[in-house]
Amino acid sequence: MRTQVLNRNKDFQLCYRKGVFLVSQNIVLYARKNSLPCLRMGITTSKKVGNAVCRSRARRIIRQAWRENEALIPSGLDVVVVARVHITEVKSTVVSHWLKKYGVPALIQIAEGKIPSSKSKTSKLPNDNSLKGGDSS
Repeated sequence: MRTQVLNRNKDFQLCYRKGVFLVSQNIVLYARKNSLPCLRMGITTSKKVGNAVCRSRARRIIRQAWRENEALIPSGLDVVVVARVHITEVKSTVVSHWLKKYGVPALIQIAEGKIPSSKSKTSKLPNDNSLKGGDSS
């Protein structure tokens, strides 16, 4: 299964407002269930990450880490990955390892409906306090 690109502003905003987020030192994952049979992913890199070269490197690192874990992620989700300032200082294997250890289990729980996307203000995974629910407004 190949991931489709999430590129409409409306879809990004829905992930930010109604989705669940998971924070690491290098990236922030926003995810919510969609009504489609496919997995969609979008990447955001702000100017805080650096100049155009740094932002492009951040996107390449995120895409490579995503490709390495794509087969483990269930379909039916919209995922937005936001690059943080320190991502340009690490290799894609570090991001891939974090995604496999924390991101994939969280995305599986969101897809199974164990973590509601828009019903609560705070949802937490057992043994991981970095997953929080989005705003319900």
